[in-house]
Amino acid sequence: MTNYTDLNTSERILLGPGPSTAHPRVLRAMAQPLVGHLDPQFLKVMDETQELLRFVFQTENELTLPISATGSAGMEAALCNFIEPGDEVLIGVIGYFGERLCDMAARYGANVRKLEKPWGEVIDPAEIEAELKAKPAKIVAMVHAETSTGAWQPVEEISRIVHNYGGLFLLDCVTSLGGLPVKIDEWEVDIAYSAAQKCLSCPPGLAPLTINDRAREVMCKRKKPTSNWYLDLCLLDNYWGDVRTYHHTAPISTIFALREGLRLAYEEGLEARFKRHRKNAELLWAGFEAMGIELHVPVEIRLPTLTTPRIPDGVDDMLVRKRLLDEYNVEIAGGFSQLAGQVWRIGLMGYSSRRENVTLLLAALKEILNSV
Repeated sequence: MTNYTDLNTSERILLGPGPSTAHPRVLRAMAQPLVGHLDPQFLKVMDETQELLRFVFQTENELTLPISATGSAGMEAALCNFIEPGDEVLIGVIGYFGERLCDMAARYGANVRKLEKPWGEVIDPAEIEAELKAKPAKIVAMVHAETSTGAWQPVEEISRIVHNYGGLFLLDCVTSLGGLPVKIDEWEVDIAYSAAQKCLSCPPGLAPLTINDRAREVMCKRKKPTSNWYLDLCLLDNYWGDVRTYHHTAPISTIFALREGLRLAYEEGLEARFKRHRKNAELLWAGFEAMGIELHVPVEIRLPTLTTPRIPDGVDDMLVRKRLLDEYNVEIAGGFSQLAGQVWRIGLMGYSSRRENVTLLLAALKEILNSV
């Protein structure tokens, strides 16, 4: 008979592209006793979670909630509720997750047009305008913080252009929400989604999402209900709204965790939080430059939350990462797809964005590289 022992996972220092290290307070929140998903205590937690999500999204949008699934489900919800067969959808592709947007949109029958840039570059607003001038689109979608490359896509002017041509602007905020400014109302972003496990330092499994009244009107005027029942925002709105109509059994402990992660952001203050992420990223960048290691993305469009140093010639990517994990308990990730074997992906997100983590990583990498 097999003897299954108690779980005893290592306390890793998670400095990859996600998940980030969960804050101790978040883990404690998950240990709270379970209540029913329609218990008055849980309904209050739902209300507070929505209020705090509006705070980090910097929005007054009524329809703001966490999808009970991972960030990829947030992406799918942001598309399937607004796309009908034959709709024109323009997607800015600056990396892997832009490609995923294209794949999902096509599966819902959209006529997908790609505006592609080399991995590590971003899209100029004039390029979006030229595309829309040639042919308008119902939705223009972009990735704010491209996790596959470490590039930071400016979006403020693009949002204005999209609206000038009568479209909805959709923004992927998976690696930016809680770590970079995400000003949904000020930038007039119509549809946005994120994930709990990045800059919010919560476990994977929830996808914060917000839509404004303009997008909501488009959604309500669909000819047919969305073909994805579970991610139908009209149904989810009835559960998270005043009616509280049963839709699914919410992941109660995970929502406890998200509320606590959001409360941490509220207590720290957004500006202080953004400054912390930037300061620690700049320390990391300076350390790589001192080691003579090139960074893949130019500083003017470089993410503070996800850095991509280029792997030096002759260095074994997997060996370095294995030694970091085995000898220092530190996780970083390699590149994939077009950047496989060319870069490392280092995340400084949420609770993981701490000076001591940067210092440890740089010292460990220096020691390992000097020995290979």
